[in-house]
Amino acid sequence: MSNLHSFFFAIYPYICLAVFFFGSLARFDREQYSWKSDSSQLLYDGQLRLGNILFHVGVLAVFAGHFVGLLTPLWFWDALGVSHSAKQLLAMTAGGIFGSMALVGLLILINRRFRIDRINLNSTWRDKLLLVWILATLLLGLSTIFVSAGHLDGHEMTLLMQWAQHIVTFRGLEAAKFIEHVHILFKLHMFMGMTFFLIFPFTRMVHVWSGFASAFYIFRPWQLVRRR
Repeated sequence: MSNLHSFFFAIYPYICLAVFFFGSLARFDREQYSWKSDSSQLLYDGQLRLGNILFHVGVLAVFAGHFVGLLTPLWFWDALGVSHSAKQLLAMTAGGIFGSMALVGLLILINRRFRIDRINLNSTWRDKLLLVWILATLLLGLSTIFVSAGHLDGHEMTLLMQWAQHIVTFRGLEAAKFIEHVHILFKLHMFMGMTFFLIFPFTRMVHVWSGFASAFYIFRPWQLVRRR
């Protein structure tokens, strides 16, 4: 196992997560006026609703699928009687559907961002980098479906699961060994995905934290407003 492989898949994930959490906290503490999504709807609302719905539904489903699929222990799937090949086929199907949905939505949003002059001129280089980065990550993720289709035994999928589960349990050096020989497309997709969390605090994506926080408003007691 090379030192480069060990760095990117045993140490780099923790660097990305540390910047993700502490960078977001520092951004909220020091730059609250920049803590927003910077919606372009006031500049031009054409195609925004369609692109937003397709992208957000698709990408949230893909993220949830990655989270559950990678972090659910193998023994749990075995206890349910779900074979590794069946789980891989499910991941390929769901990932293909929702990944394609997110891709179409993203292409619409990219077209608006780069082709509409009013939006383009009011966009920062970080806005554009973020969209291109997500596009590359999505394309790499979708391309792994064709690699997985070449072997439906689920073996490579189980290696990725064990890597992720070792990472979250702080066993990075052991984790890197599992994916030493997986296909290069999986490694590139993983690198792009990890780096997304690295750049997250420095982009408009920080508004996602506010989206999670707003869920707690459901459980907040009603505010009673009375006239004097």
